[in-house]
Amino acid sequence: MTALRRSAYPLRTTEPYADRSDLEPLGKLVADACVVGLGQATHNSHEFFTMKHRIFRYLVEKLGFTTFALEANWSAGLRLNDYVLHGKGDPRQIMDEEFQGSYVFWNTLEHLDLIEWMRAHNERHERKVQFMGADIGHAGEELYDRVLTLAMRHAPRLGRELAPLYRQLRPEPGAGAWPGHYLAKPLEERRWLVFLARRALALLRRHPWPDACSHAWAVRHAKVIAQTWTLYAHDLDDPAQLAQGLLHRDMAMAENTVWWRLRTGHRMLLSAHNAHVAYESFDPEHYPRVLGAFLRQYLGQRYVNVGFTFHRGSFNAWNEANNMTSFTVGPAASHSNEHTLDQIDDDDHLLDLRTVPARARAWLQVPRPTGVVGTVYPVAAPLIRLAHSYDMLIHLRRITAAHLLA
Repeated sequence: MTALRRSAYPLRTTEPYADRSDLEPLGKLVADACVVGLGQATHNSHEFFTMKHRIFRYLVEKLGFTTFALEANWSAGLRLNDYVLHGKGDPRQIMDEEFQGSYVFWNTLEHLDLIEWMRAHNERHERKVQFMGADIGHAGEELYDRVLTLAMRHAPRLGRELAPLYRQLRPEPGAGAWPGHYLAKPLEERRWLVFLARRALALLRRHPWPDACSHAWAVRHAKVIAQTWTLYAHDLDDPAQLAQGLLHRDMAMAENTVWWRLRTGHRMLLSAHNAHVAYESFDPEHYPRVLGAFLRQYLGQRYVNVGFTFHRGSFNAWNEANNMTSFTVGPAASHSNEHTLDQIDDDDHLLDLRTVPARARAWLQVPRPTGVVGTVYPVAAPLIRLAHSYDMLIHLRRITAAHLLA
């Protein structure tokens, strides 16, 4: 315990509008990073979301970060970014339309508050912040419209070739219903639609136009469309195919994040579940490699991650009957990682796993039960080797359920 305390820094609060001077140790620890992955131990707890808001504000103000990236659809990110940059649209309506299905966990007052702060910041500052969605669970109509609009403006003949391909691919129902609608199609039909999406992408790549910037964005939008259709072309009832689909998803999120980083030059905060931002999968049979591992491969030491743990508290998740429910758990079991982490300090704290003494590092390398809650609860706590998964941890003693807007 004493060894762990040497690398721990107290945190006074999780609320974003409070003084942020206690985040200075975190700032020093991520000083050279271009992408900082921030996890969360549940998909829907107030303190995880507000702490990320708080950290993003610190990184913007002190270290010049300019993009908040979320484990959300690329098309949703584009719509919210239009609001953040230009005031276009109603963020609550956009969130209601885009954060459906498994993304409903982002449709919260906490995320709305973050997005409204980003818009207010941009109204006052010359250096703008942006919102990005890295994920591929749904390719909204926004992507098709943007590709075709750009193509018709800069290469009309190409636009006319793309139009019939995209007519067959455009999603019919909304973001929540579309994956189920698509998976109901025969597998062979889905694989044919992937061929069409890749055909459109190949046409765009082979026919650049004079405005290289708009062409690059059109290709990326088309790439995300192809990524999404590829995800659902896997036979998700086959365990081996499901594992390959999950591998494809995390690789795609990493590629999209790195592309945004290289295209914009922004330093980025990436918000996703602990299981994604980690370096090591806690279920390699079903989830072979995760987002954080790909980002470390692509960016090296310029990607750092922060996992979140908690001792007790509440969160929203779907129960076994597929109804959204608030669950309360804790305290953490005596043999868990959280039980020991909670004894380091009487307050919430940041723990730098890279600088702990050798004795503590040996303890951190042992797989132990760790609270990880996805979209559904109850679920067994997986065995996680903290030292192999994260650079840093933020441990919160108590969490509460987030405030859902839908």
